Amino acid sequence: MFSTTLEYALRAVTWLAAHPDEPATATRIAEATLVPEDYLSKVLQQLARAGVVDSQRGRNGGFRLARPASEISMLTVVNAVDPIPRIQTCPLGLKEHGVNLCPLHRRLDDAYSLVERAFASTTLDELIAGGKQHLPLCATGLEVLHAR
Repeated sequence: MFSTTLEYALRAVTWLAAHPDEPATATRIAEATLVPEDYLSKVLQQLARAGVVDSQRGRNGGFRLARPASEISMLTVVNAVDPIPRIQTCPLGLKEHGVNLCPLHRRLDDAYSLVERAFASTTLDELIAGGKQHLPLCATGLEVLHAR
């Protein structure tokens, strides 16, 4: 249901939320989250354009969250890279339906709405707080090497 781009964006921002003290390069984030660096660079650019992350060039540069993790919802990240499609008019183009969705498409849109609400009410801070009691949200490159 969700794109690879969204998966990678969520991995990156949750990693940044868990490491707020210093900016991290795309290379470091890619290694830590097991995301291809070229792909991650594009995702980080999208997140920067949307104001989710800040980037700074130079020797001490890198990426960091633009706001505290407690102020960034999952929905903000979703909307930055791959918004959830909502059904506004009949997807089949039936003129008699127009904006009055049939029961099938109304239920589908209601499901999208539930997902949006769940994501809107979940902050990055909550995601990393849950990860401290359980396994990491994603394995780091170091963990993968030790598992071999």
